[in-house]
Amino acid sequence: MKRGKRYTKALNLFDKSKLHTVEEAVQMLKKIHQEAGAKFDETVELAMKLGVDPKYADQMVRGSLVLPHGLGKEVKVLVLAEGEQQRVAQEAGADYVGGEDIINRILKEEWVDYDVVIATPEIMPKVAKLGKILGPKGLMPNPKTGTVTPNIRQAVEEAKRGRVEFRVDKTGNIHIPVGKISFDEKKLVENVYAAVDAIVKAKPPGAKGQYVRSITLSSTMSPGIKVDIAQTLRRLQELAA
Repeated sequence: MKRGKRYTKALNLFDKSKLHTVEEAVQMLKKIHQEAGAKFDETVELAMKLGVDPKYADQMVRGSLVLPHGLGKEVKVLVLAEGEQQRVAQEAGADYVGGEDIINRILKEEWVDYDVVIATPEIMPKVAKLGKILGPKGLMPNPKTGTVTPNIRQAVEEAKRGRVEFRVDKTGNIHIPVGKISFDEKKLVENVYAAVDAIVKAKPPGAKGQYVRSITLSSTMSPGIKVDIAQTLRRLQELAA
């Protein structure tokens, strides 16, 4: 595969074979962006390879967390609810609020111009018909990720603050955004540790052997930087103490 000049230059700015601490990896991403990165504010992404086979229900890894310093972008929130809960959603700052009217619009227009969908348990039987449209986009409300809840105000406020969902793919990998390259190093590092911690705590009962197989950090246009698993897990223990 032929690589672009920026990517090739970025590869020469760090040792691809070496394992790095989270702090070192974030510093390198900053350097890569400064010397060979894109002109826009790149998203920083965490990738983790897990020792699970998600085709088995007891090895599925799924959850959500509120990043300490958010995602660095405006999050558009749609709330599907009825009655008083619609007023609560509007007061909490939801961008779009509705019930059957919006459900019908999504069905008719396949409208998906939003980042998060939150629904009350009462309206979920009606929302179920949206599965084929929202599911492939990762937008279908789910109680396991806190997007089906009676506490609409809290869910909207958390989504606006940078609440992100994660789910292992069929190959055992998880990819999750952890902020923007413009964040200062301390904020990016804290977001990364928070994300790794949430994924580690979501270890399913059916996972056998080594759970975390690899950790990689990258930005939108950068190569992946390998992170030392053992050191990262030790640091998480220290932070929790």
